Amino acid sequence: MIDTHAHLEPGEAEEVLRRARAAGVDRVLVVATGLAEAHDALALAKAHDGVHAILGIHPHNAEGPDAAHLDELRELLRSDCAVAVGEMGLDYFRDYASPGAQRRLFDAQLALADELEMPVVIHTRAAEADTLAALAVFPGIVVLHCFSSPELLPAALERGWYVSFAGNATYPKAPELREAARQVAADRILAETDSPYLAPQPVRGRPNEPANVVHTLAVLAEARGETAQELERRIDANASTAFGL
Repeated sequence: MIDTHAHLEPGEAEEVLRRARAAGVDRVLVVATGLAEAHDALALAKAHDGVHAILGIHPHNAEGPDAAHLDELRELLRSDCAVAVGEMGLDYFRDYASPGAQRRLFDAQLALADELEMPVVIHTRAAEADTLAALAVFPGIVVLHCFSSPELLPAALERGWYVSFAGNATYPKAPELREAARQVAADRILAETDSPYLAPQPVRGRPNEPANVVHTLAVLAEARGETAQELERRIDANASTAFGL
């Protein structure tokens, strides 16, 4: 199966990917949140079968130096190993960058994805209205990463966005995320780890890694009334379509 969103440290990636393959996770999308990580993600994708790169600048970095170098990001995204732009978006929960700077960077990366005809992977937190407004004019494929905003679900369903669930969907105090998973169309659901964050409930408290996506998939399948094998096939097919794998 596939982990559609993971952050990997280059020095640990070999062993992490070995454990992923042992768990049946044979494809991993490695995500960058800045230009240095983008170079590392591409190197991992070039070195390992089944690994692809998602490259972008995180909203926390909207007032950092990377935000002024979208030309470099554009060139990195032209690699055959790059499959999407992200993670990008808006995060008003933390004040690492002003809302204005975040929106300018978000709009610029959406325009870049449109230019390159690539999907976008969206990070949004406490910024639902502005996220919806920005995406309203984007014509391409949208993936809502680490879905945790049920108020975005109606728009996602209406607009045909992909909705990706991480380990927090397995937590006992997150029934609203499992309810959201029940409502997502069969051809629009994805699963991820967002490693090293948000380890699913059976391994909660430890650093997360791609092998653990199997735990999230099991909970999503139970919530949807499907077998894990059925949902695994659906998610693999959805990821292949969304990211052109």
